Amino acid sequence: MQTLLVSTAAVAIAEIGDKTQLLSLILAAKYRRPWPICLGILLATLVNHALAGSVGALVAHWLSPQALKWIVAASFFAVALWTLKPDAADEDEAERGAGHGVFIATLVAFFLAEMGDKTQVATVVLAAQYSPLWQVVAGSTLGMLLANVPVVWLGARFAAKLPLRAARIGAALLFAALGAWILLR
Repeated sequence: MQTLLVSTAAVAIAEIGDKTQLLSLILAAKYRRPWPICLGILLATLVNHALAGSVGALVAHWLSPQALKWIVAASFFAVALWTLKPDAADEDEAERGAGHGVFIATLVAFFLAEMGDKTQVATVVLAAQYSPLWQVVAGSTLGMLLANVPVVWLGARFAAKLPLRAARIGAALLFAALGAWILLR
């Protein structure tokens, strides 16, 4: 259960102010159909994070426990620094797939936006460190939904009230603490 909770918390906090959260806001403002947008986010995240988690689990089998420990800790510190940098939404990503309905537009845009994103990298790192894999994927997907579904449903009013700078600092501290915890245990 710890794996599920750590994955959920880490990804939910890292997602605040992230480009995919801003993309959620753009999609909600453009289409005003929260159900297909939320379903598109769910499926895109599930597939993307299952692939990322699988990579992390494979890497864990190839490396010695000591090497993995240092790589995972360094990755958490890198994600902590990356989290401090604000993201900008790419409105072109919202347009990809727009002619195929709201669900497909969201699915395609969200999947592509998540490629190489810090939450995808965090999922790789979490899967390399924690098991079982399904809990990492379920937790990271749940974290994405916890951060994005309110933005879709509540729109610009909710996003405007988020203290994004404080959230980025909090997320960076969480990732740095995870990195330190990995090294010290």
